Amino acid sequence: MNVTPTDFDPMESLLRILELSDAGGAQTDEDIFIGLGDAKAPRARLFGGQVLAQSLVAAARTVGGDHLVHSMHGYFLRPGEAASSLTFGVQRLRDGRSFSARRTHAYQGGVPILSMISSFQKPDSGIEHQEPMPQGIPAPETLPTSAQLLGGIDHPVARAWAYERPFDIRHVENDIYFDVKGEHVAHTAVWLKTLGPMPEDQNLHRAALAYASDYTLLEPSLRRHGISWATPGISVASLDHAMWWHRPLAVDDWLLYVAESPSASEARGLNLGRFYNRDGVLVASVAQEGMMRIPDGTAAD
Repeated sequence: MNVTPTDFDPMESLLRILELSDAGGAQTDEDIFIGLGDAKAPRARLFGGQVLAQSLVAAARTVGGDHLVHSMHGYFLRPGEAASSLTFGVQRLRDGRSFSARRTHAYQGGVPILSMISSFQKPDSGIEHQEPMPQGIPAPETLPTSAQLLGGIDHPVARAWAYERPFDIRHVENDIYFDVKGEHVAHTAVWLKTLGPMPEDQNLHRAALAYASDYTLLEPSLRRHGISWATPGISVASLDHAMWWHRPLAVDDWLLYVAESPSASEARGLNLGRFYNRDGVLVASVAQEGMMRIPDGTAAD
């Protein structure tokens, strides 16, 4: 039995969740914003990348339009529900001539589920260098889409990965959706971009990239031990997330996302990633530690 696309429009959903309301101007010692839940969300659990992106949009609403987010550091405190609305409280920590700092808490049910500090900078000039883009990477047009890989599998997770993500994600190596083929190495690479055009707002592009950065970042730790996402009994969750934006980017054009895992221990895996545009320009870097509980005897070291 083949899986067919649903009437869920993932790109429309992405743009909708990034349109926060200002709660009618409500304010305490924080600026308050509301992000609507999505009753049509294909999953019950809130995707971590979504709350990261929404928290950045909330913080950006409180800084001048000439300031762009250049870094953020966040901790996931509790799981959230995809269909429920979120409240964002933004505290203005500092506004200087070049930099502005914000602390954002995301709440559901009256309790915080994410705590984040982000920094925004007015564009400036200075010294420049970057780690070069890996060589020999095939073009994204030559690689299969998630729908091509998973569209024939009758499984709700396969349906979500194939048709309900707002990003086109194409693995350079074999994917690890249901099994791990090839060498068990602690690195991975994917091409990705949004399924449709994004508004011109650079902070919105950067927030959308934060959304996408949570998709495959833990895969190097799993691939290294021959563990797929479909492993029975596996329990994986993001613990923290840090990100740095180096240069202007377009998330609606192809970006190469390379990642590696330098360490895994004590049921945690550390993963580091870099984003390059098609011209080989390093536009962003990311780091995340994830909780990984694996059934005994599953890992193929």
